[in-house]
Amino acid sequence: MTYDHSNIFARILRKEIPSRTVYEDDYALAFHDIAPQAPIHVLVIPKGPYVSIADFSATASAEEITGFWRAVAKVAEDEGLTKEGFRLISNSGANSGQEVPHFHVHLFGGTTLGPLLSKKS
Repeated sequence: MTYDHSNIFARILRKEIPSRTVYEDDYALAFHDIAPQAPIHVLVIPKGPYVSIADFSATASAEEITGFWRAVAKVAEDEGLTKEGFRLISNSGANSGQEVPHFHVHLFGGTTLGPLLSKKS
């Protein structure tokens, strides 16, 4: 997958599309998912043009990587999820169901979460 500068997250970063922002700093932007799968469902995206976690870890600076993961932890804390627990998911590539070619993590919480993967027959 190559980075597409017209993807929806790139457009949100450029403020071309509004989002319900919960956190922003020099390294990351966090906002509510438009189709939440849990009472709290926030997407956290790095500000750089990275397609996947593999791309991000291979090409982002150490400062960007540290700043991004600190932002993820701050959002979890700000959303009140650190005491009861939360789940992070990042899809990478077609087989995972990644829909937007911009690295991001889903932060889920606010309820007891079910199994990580549903069983398929």
